[in-house]
Amino acid sequence: MALRTAAIERLAITDDRASELADLFRLLGDATRLKIVLACMDAPTAVGAIAERLKLSLSLVSHHLRLLRAARIVRADRQGKQVFYSAADDHISGIVSAMLEHVAEPRGVDD
Repeated sequence: MALRTAAIERLAITDDRASELADLFRLLGDATRLKIVLACMDAPTAVGAIAERLKLSLSLVSHHLRLLRAARIVRADRQGKQVFYSAADDHISGIVSAMLEHVAEPRGVDD
């Protein structure tokens, strides 16, 4: 019964909450931003290391990180002069990990 109640509550989402959720998926829908999130999911990573690993400019990575941080997808932790980025919380890590598993699954015969 509790599962059914939770499902009904999800259907009753407000317009504001639906818009916020759509924005989150839109941000993660950009391949560059998704790669940036993946680059800092395992351990806090500096902007320069992300840029180097993904072969992107520092300014482009910084721009995307600002957007991701504003949406609470990544968080920043300052250590001295450097800022290290990581997934904001277990929800973000879980969503991205689950979707990676989903796309790695073999497709069925009917697909």
